[in-house]
Amino acid sequence: MSKDPAVHQRTSQFLLSGFERRVLPWLAARMPGWVLPDHLTLLGLAASSFIAVAYMLSNGDARWLWAASAALVVQWFGDSLDGNLARYRRIERPRYGYYLDHLTDAYSTLAIGLGLGLSPYMLLAVGLAIVAAYLILSINVYLKSYVFGEFSFSYGKLGPSEVRVVLILLNAAAYFAGAWQFRLLGVSMTAFDVAGALIAMGMLTLLLGRAGANLRKLAALEPANTRRTDSR
Repeated sequence: MSKDPAVHQRTSQFLLSGFERRVLPWLAARMPGWVLPDHLTLLGLAASSFIAVAYMLSNGDARWLWAASAALVVQWFGDSLDGNLARYRRIERPRYGYYLDHLTDAYSTLAIGLGLGLSPYMLLAVGLAIVAAYLILSINVYLKSYVFGEFSFSYGKLGPSEVRVVLILLNAAAYFAGAWQFRLLGVSMTAFDVAGALIAMGMLTLLLGRAGANLRKLAALEPANTRRTDSR
């Protein structure tokens, strides 16, 4: 059982994992020498901030949805390629990378969730619910990485890249068809709200299942001491 949270086995299997395993090393091999992993991390952070701004600006002009979609691609590029570039050049910094990667993931999730919640396409409560569910599930992943030495960050077959694709498709649909507003229990909602609520509930359901499985495994590894010991 590993006690170093930065040293773990990655077991995530997403729908786009095969595509990324082919494309990301290919891109890493073609990065100019002056481009460093930290540059790509900063690019991903800047793109996340821009996505939030673009969603908020879509209150005045729906064309900002296209800017948000383009920034989602840039954010994928920076967020996904930084670690691959470090591994390709054999300049990994496991603890530094682990800490920075997950800290920036948390910021990006918050920025995009707030941006969506402050757009005309999603209720702020739904955007914050997605952020909260993501962060709670993240905590469970980090704890599992520490106690089992195994890193798996996915929601069934959906990971960060698949969520980006869903957002890009929703952006295009919202631009051409509008927000598809309807009322539920007196609250005005859109298709983004439905998708967001389903994603948040799905993540929380997976969290309960994973937490239960992890606790059962840990209980088997470390059985409860039910026998009273005499200290004398």
